[in-house]
Amino acid sequence: MSDDERDDSPGQRGQAIVLDFLPHGRTEDDRPQYQKQPLAYAFGVEDFQLYELIVGDESDVSIGDRVDVYDSALAERVNEIEYDDLPGGAQSELEYAVEDLVDEQEQRFVDFYNDAQPITLRLHQLNLLPGIGKKLRNTILDERKRQPFQSFEDLQSRVSGLHNPKETLVERILEELQEEDLKYRTFVRHDDEE
Repeated sequence: MSDDERDDSPGQRGQAIVLDFLPHGRTEDDRPQYQKQPLAYAFGVEDFQLYELIVGDESDVSIGDRVDVYDSALAERVNEIEYDDLPGGAQSELEYAVEDLVDEQEQRFVDFYNDAQPITLRLHQLNLLPGIGKKLRNTILDERKRQPFQSFEDLQSRVSGLHNPKETLVERILEELQEEDLKYRTFVRHDDEE
């Protein structure tokens, strides 16, 4: 998504879903317990940016909670991190959280299929999705010209060969989160794209 398509209103820009909460800090941190700060790991609802939040001792967060990462009452400090910086628990939870978000905001992601554009003369945003080649891309483009897609179910019924459009998106989002050296990104903002 381009910067123009992102909702940068304060209510959405800082929204994130908690993937893991470490009330006693990192286990590999050798400092005494009283010197460790609680940590939460989350991913942004709009731009899928990954965050490490150093939260206050009194903060009450749980896996799956939605938080405003810029809320000073919650986080004392916010660090943007890469996938490899997530602890194992957060990495495990990430796929489920992305699936839940895509379900919850189905129209946003169906609109990706309706609005996807060419990247270059030979490459289209739809081709970045796993399993979508030239033929399937052209079928999607033809069908959306006739009428915009209304849901994942509508998309799947009108485009033979596209067996699980939701799972295809989830797979691409996870790939963009996990791979640092991708040439093209559609969903996940990367540090050098600001």
